[in-house]
Amino acid sequence: QVQLVESGGGLVQAGGSLRLSCAASGTIFVLNHMAWHRQAPGKQRELVASISSGGISNYVDSVKGRFTISRDNAKNTMFLQMSSLTPEDTAVYYCQLGDFRGGNMLLYWGQGAQVTVSS
Repeated sequence: QVQLVESGGGLVQAGGSLRLSCAASGTIFVLNHMAWHRQAPGKQRELVASISSGGISNYVDSVKGRFTISRDNAKNTMFLQMSSLTPEDTAVYYCQLGDFRGGNMLLYWGQGAQVTVSS
């Protein structure tokens, strides 16, 4: 099994920056991807950013140019660097790891990190 532990959430002012971290432990068979999702109150959880096993990154349009997803393979940790934050970025952010085995995708989730952006 895999455990994901998030850190780095908090309260920031609009225009500020914040970096989220997600540390993975346990047994990963075939890493498919790592990703960040977020969920604002009363809204659906949305995919914010993802990075493939080959290092290819994708972003939802609303964060392009402001957020950067990265990972440190040696430390088994992924990051979400957020800049130019707006109140619309306020949400609980969840990291996700996809472990691909024989046609099955096992998804693991972090506990969530609250990001609050004040105006």
